[in-house]
Amino acid sequence: MGNGTQTLARALDILFALAEAESTLSVSEIAERVSIPESTTYRLLQTLEQNGVVERRAKGQIGLGLRILDLARSLYQQIDRELYVIARPVMESITEKTDETTILTVRTGTNVICIQQVESRRLIRFAIENGRILPLHLGASGKAILAYETERVLDQVLKRMEDPRQKEALLENLERIRRQGYCLTVGEVDPDVFGIAAPIFDGYRRVVASLTIAGPSERLHPGTGEMMIRSVVEATREISRKLARVSAVAIE
Repeated sequence: MGNGTQTLARALDILFALAEAESTLSVSEIAERVSIPESTTYRLLQTLEQNGVVERRAKGQIGLGLRILDLARSLYQQIDRELYVIARPVMESITEKTDETTILTVRTGTNVICIQQVESRRLIRFAIENGRILPLHLGASGKAILAYETERVLDQVLKRMEDPRQKEALLENLERIRRQGYCLTVGEVDPDVFGIAAPIFDGYRRVVASLTIAGPSERLHPGTGEMMIRSVVEATREISRKLARVSAVAIE
């Protein structure tokens, strides 16, 4: 890695550390989080501050500057719009192929919210309205996102759980989801309903949404289940690739 590329990578690490922090950070805290010397951190922060992407606040605390927040807001607004456009035809294709409902969800705090759905045409089907809020730690839609979220988000979820055994089970479940690349649940949120979900990533490999196939659990059989798992995993990879191209164009 050349010096210029290495410097850029370190600067990005600093920005990500500040973005994930619940408050501002000192120079020493930033240096510790990104594992670089304080002297190097200080020099990089000076350059970032001159360009308005970080700002120095009271008592030597560093936070994101307004310029980076404006850039991030513009980027994610574009990604949100593109997410609808990109995901909709893919969801319609999956519903036609599987004859089950497909759902697009994004995280909001320690929950997820349904922002788009394509319902099955079967008489007996899973139905969900746009705007419905679901737990982040229960059900395929939420877990497929939580498995790839930051430690800060995971800690917020764990703090709300009182039973140590439930916490341990959740952590094991999330690890399995990361190994498999998808989540399958039956009856965790809605009785007698299965969900098969996989994560959607942006161009920086950050999870931004999940795509779920859901239907009556009595229709989940080994053959159909394997077909639906392949369908949702392939679909989320396709959407993620297209979102990555959107991010690249937005940055250019």
